[in-house]
Amino acid sequence: MTTRSTRHDCQRPATPFDHDALDVLVIGAGQAGLAIGYHLRRAGLRFLIVDAATELGASWRNRWDSLRLFTPARYDGLPGMAFPTPADTYPTRTQVADYLTAYAARFSLPVLLGTPVTRLERVHRNGGNGDGFIAYTPQGQLHTRQVVVATGPFQTPVTPAVSAGLGTDVVQLHSAEYRNPAQIRPGRVVVVGGGNSGRQIALELAHNRTGDHSDDSAVTLALGTKELELPQRILGRDLFWWLTKTRLLAKTADSRLARRMRTRGDLVIGSPMKHLRAAGVDIRPRLTATEGDTVTFADDTQTRPTTIIWATGFRSDYSWIDIQGAVTDTGAAHNRGISPVSGLCFIGLAWQHSRGSALLGFVKDDAASLAEHITARAADTTTARDSAGATDPSAEEA
Repeated sequence: MTTRSTRHDCQRPATPFDHDALDVLVIGAGQAGLAIGYHLRRAGLRFLIVDAATELGASWRNRWDSLRLFTPARYDGLPGMAFPTPADTYPTRTQVADYLTAYAARFSLPVLLGTPVTRLERVHRNGGNGDGFIAYTPQGQLHTRQVVVATGPFQTPVTPAVSAGLGTDVVQLHSAEYRNPAQIRPGRVVVVGGGNSGRQIALELAHNRTGDHSDDSAVTLALGTKELELPQRILGRDLFWWLTKTRLLAKTADSRLARRMRTRGDLVIGSPMKHLRAAGVDIRPRLTATEGDTVTFADDTQTRPTTIIWATGFRSDYSWIDIQGAVTDTGAAHNRGISPVSGLCFIGLAWQHSRGSALLGFVKDDAASLAEHITARAADTTTARDSAGATDPSAEEA
């Protein structure tokens, strides 16, 4: 099967696979990849952004229809370009995707779509410790001196092992596959997962039941770990106004407060339990067992759903990175995005440096920091290469 590639920058060569090494290859054209691309463009480096998707903003366009950000537009801009909707509105998924498309065009970022990287390996020459990288794609190989992995934390949907006990009569969806209530057949729905996605989906389904809260049409939300709930607005101000003013979003991952925040799980914003109960959502504890068409909860109560939606999160997939020391059992090995593998960086990870690292409008801080590191390394590499050439007799004879 041939994969179609689409370029978004005609100023660059149409076939980069046959050319000399790039300064930087950015893998992933979401908000994190575009944000660092902005800084690499300003630094004058020769770089390319590749993505497996065939359109920009695909990860946003593929979320459920009614999804809105819980950060107001005033906090959602990437470096150099404010989010275009009114400052106090909450952008839709389509508005975010359109913004990312416009952002790449405005700054002429060299994006190559339909280009998944199937393997990344280190180049070793003359017994050295590594002089760059090769990225393998269906279209060919890309040679680069540095790599930024910007594939983000939401790559592979996670469905718990307990799902295996369900019979074929029960329809199972992950939240990544949910679009709207119209795709859910009649009958009881169990949403598993009490984070932002699970609560928003359960609330939407309950509102769509048009007041019918009978047992046959009920919406059940099964909670896992207890999440920290915060209202969307406090004393007339949006929550993110307070988080920004108090610099809580800037708390570094290794600070005492950040460690406490991380043990509490994700923040649940604007979907308190009282709203769910008022909408008729049946709240249950953790789902612990399944057998056929019956599910059992931690309090030993049971129910028989026709549909289960697993709002149980995602995991990163770095199986394609074939470089020793780049990835551990817990994910990417890094210190504020900088890998122990020289020339390799990561961006867009949850708690990469702070609570805001994986949020649309706050990834720009990490992007600026990493771009500074990458630019300095590129300058050092160029200086070393020039010095080696100046003292190489074969270079003088050429």
